[in-house]
Amino acid sequence: MLTKTNALIYFLAFSGGFSIMGIELLGGRILAPYFGSSVHIWGSIITVFMLSLSFGYLLGGKLSIRHPSLTKYGLIFLVASIMVVPIALFAEPIMAFIFSHIEDSRYGSLLASTALFFIPTIILGMISPYSVRLLVTNSERSGQVAGGLYFVSTLGSALGTIITSFYMVLAFDVNTIILGFAGVLGTLGLIAICFDKLKVREAVYAQA
Repeated sequence: MLTKTNALIYFLAFSGGFSIMGIELLGGRILAPYFGSSVHIWGSIITVFMLSLSFGYLLGGKLSIRHPSLTKYGLIFLVASIMVVPIALFAEPIMAFIFSHIEDSRYGSLLASTALFFIPTIILGMISPYSVRLLVTNSERSGQVAGGLYFVSTLGSALGTIITSFYMVLAFDVNTIILGFAGVLGTLGLIAICFDKLKVREAVYAQA
């Protein structure tokens, strides 16, 4: 049975997947003015995102062991929101500095991708394993729950790719979209925290 809490977690996981791929796709547009848009530029971006997501999965799994809650889950979104903002604010000076010091665009783009996307993507990578931990209440259904969660998250990634590339980039500039992702992530984090506080309050009233 799908409870309100589980529905919220699935929605947040969907939104996390949407944001990850949207930001990754925009990475090509951000780096292009300085490093071009050739295949090795995309190789740098994809490498950084894959590595940072793998670290995020590890950290999210470890964090979920210690007293998992919707409040901590919401804090992941809030921290991700904060970490995404510098991409819009500092991308140009960071890329200009790297471009002027590294002649080879392959290594320049790899370093720029790392500087811009590594930390925020690690935080975003923590969402999926933490989501699974919150959803799993019965070890016998853990595989089914994980499969459903990754289906929802990957569906969000697919829609994030299509909507960002087909519509958002035509209607808004890159920095506006990045800040929009940050705002959505922060809002979702606050919703999760408020929802958890409301559940605790309702439980206290029920016992009174």
